[in-house]
Amino acid sequence: MARRLLWASLALAPVTILVDVLVHPDKTVLFVLAAASLVPLAWLIGEATEHAGEHTGPRIGGLLNASFGNAPEVIIAVIAVNDNLPGVVRGSMAGSVVSNVLLVLGLALLVGVDRAELDRRSLLGQLGLVILAVLLLTIPSVAGWHGDPNRHSLTLLSIGPAVVLLGVYLVVTIADLRRRPAHEVTNATGWSLRLSLVVLGVTTVVTALISEILVHSLEAFAKAAHLSEFFIAIVIVAIVGNAAEHGGAIVISSSAQVALLVIPVVTLVSFAFKHPLSLAFRPIELIAMGGAAAFVAFVIRDGRSRRWEGALLIAVYGGLVVAFYFAGDR
Repeated sequence: MARRLLWASLALAPVTILVDVLVHPDKTVLFVLAAASLVPLAWLIGEATEHAGEHTGPRIGGLLNASFGNAPEVIIAVIAVNDNLPGVVRGSMAGSVVSNVLLVLGLALLVGVDRAELDRRSLLGQLGLVILAVLLLTIPSVAGWHGDPNRHSLTLLSIGPAVVLLGVYLVVTIADLRRRPAHEVTNATGWSLRLSLVVLGVTTVVTALISEILVHSLEAFAKAAHLSEFFIAIVIVAIVGNAAEHGGAIVISSSAQVALLVIPVVTLVSFAFKHPLSLAFRPIELIAMGGAAAFVAFVIRDGRSRRWEGALLIAVYGGLVVAFYFAGDR
């Protein structure tokens, strides 16, 4: 049923583009349409990547997942950088980590098999990477708690942590790929490789168009809804990019990818734009990311999933959402 709804809701993307071009509606309407459109698009990117991996083997499939698994987050962030919305960029990336670790994982545990065995070693390793990323991000963040958090000196200070994070990600990814068989290909029962790659390419382009509409209408929606841009970015924008994630290991791996790959890549790419991005996260963002990773590590330390633990993670995320609401803009 859920898959049918996702397939049907893919029609929202062309409708949103046509409405934007032909009707020129209120920006708040555009934001809602764009946000709703991104959910099935993010899901379809994941589907196309998974089907392509069936034909290429674990190693190439792993690279495809690393490249396209977090495409919506990267696209939204780059467009926000171009629009000089650094707070939205940092908020959406921090929110992606937090919502994956707490909300999406919590839902997976809640609806999954009670007391199922988890890949404890892998999960704790990925959560450890998130905590490491938060520690490195603290370096430019502390300097940004006083004065302009977007000043040029902080953008230069952000280069070091970004390079280290990217280096750690590459080392971990290469080591993981080497452990996988090079030529083992599963029995492909779904799409052909050509179809998978075409769908992946087209969906990524459409996601970029929808993301541009979303970012350009964000400020107007925030004013109309009486919400801070920070809240919109760290909660709503982050959720729409992660709404189709599923499975505990995939979710935690996605969070580590955002922390170690998306954040440094967006930061380094931002130097091609007029206003480079500084990694000066707010205390609430750092505490939320690091605290969420540490809390989940404590919860799943025994390697068993429990439905009540899923409910607990969702409740903790709800508490953070309330804190984000009262935090306001910087």
